[in-house]
Amino acid sequence: VKKTGFDEYKNIRKNGLAAISLREGDELIEVKKTDNNKDIILVTKYGQCIRFHETDVRVTGRVSMGVIGMTLSDNDEIVGMQLDHQGDSLLIVSENGMGKRTSMDEFTVQHRGGKGVKCYKITEKTGYVIGVKAVTDENEIMMITTEGIIIQIRMDDVSQLGRITSGVKLINLDAGVTVAQIAKVR
Repeated sequence: VKKTGFDEYKNIRKNGLAAISLREGDELIEVKKTDNNKDIILVTKYGQCIRFHETDVRVTGRVSMGVIGMTLSDNDEIVGMQLDHQGDSLLIVSENGMGKRTSMDEFTVQHRGGKGVKCYKITEKTGYVIGVKAVTDENEIMMITTEGIIIQIRMDDVSQLGRITSGVKLINLDAGVTVAQIAKVR
């Protein structure tokens, strides 16, 4: 995780600017505009979640790598980053079309760099977590499958469940097909 002031990006050249240094195998997954008053929420594919104050992340320059946001288990990876003000619950969706909403209040603030808490119960039926969005009842999300099928779901139709649950079926999938990505409809 890194935090850089907007003034670092005011003179962008035609060929762009380096915004972050990445190690071999790393990739940038999310960028958010913030004001130093938010909580950051990171979710992993193995169903772990951490919530910490943005002030735990010091300001660094454009080409820095940043600081550790969450300690990961072997082969685990961060699949999403959201800010607490983006919604009152966290929608978590797994690759086999299961999902749930969990109230933001169930995720207590910790210090950056910890292992976090369980936020999704991974089973053979659910598959790994593929995405997370902070939502309200009024929001809608779109899900796209690996076969290119898109569906749109209203959030007030998705069950609000506890932290350590697997959720309900959000989309019926054919054999060998998984959910590829989710996006909030603006």
